[in-house]
Amino acid sequence: MSKGRDRVLTQDVFEELARYALRIEEAPRLESVYGKLGVKASADGNLGRIIAWLTRLCTQADPDRWLYANQGLRIEADRKGNARPDGSFARSGAFAGQGEWASPDDVLMVVEVTSYDEDTDRRDRVEKPRAYAETGIPVYLLIDRDSCEVKVHSQPDGVRYEHVVTVPYGKTVTLPDPVGIELDTEPLKNWTR
Repeated sequence: MSKGRDRVLTQDVFEELARYALRIEEAPRLESVYGKLGVKASADGNLGRIIAWLTRLCTQADPDRWLYANQGLRIEADRKGNARPDGSFARSGAFAGQGEWASPDDVLMVVEVTSYDEDTDRRDRVEKPRAYAETGIPVYLLIDRDSCEVKVHSQPDGVRYEHVVTVPYGKTVTLPDPVGIELDTEPLKNWTR
């Protein structure tokens, strides 16, 4: 194997590449998790509807907190990774003045909704939960449209989430503190193909 294939992107090179990509019409949304370049699938209408529904629930529970869609975050234990969660739940104004790649320090929960692409299994179910736990984000909510399940990851120990609750669509699940919201997943049945 050539040495070029073993190299990983540095954060500076990745961020420059991501800035360049944003200038292109219909540009891909780039991420770099554990030094591997990834392309985040474009949001489809159902994914957008899920994020809108979840945003409404979050602001009803606490109008001083907001679910930010696609805010870039610096992740991993050393903050050298870059992810664009479908949603980042934080106090209103948490990312003001931070630019495209923000500190995750004020994030209470990240949300990912699985896409229908080939690397969603590795990215959303394996790499991102680990990276978000290393980052110390208290809750990772995975809305899995393939299995029609919701997974709530909590209690990050710096390596992994120690507690994972999985429920099928239609059940109610509690998003633990510091989120503190009870989530009725019944509506998700309407937005999965």
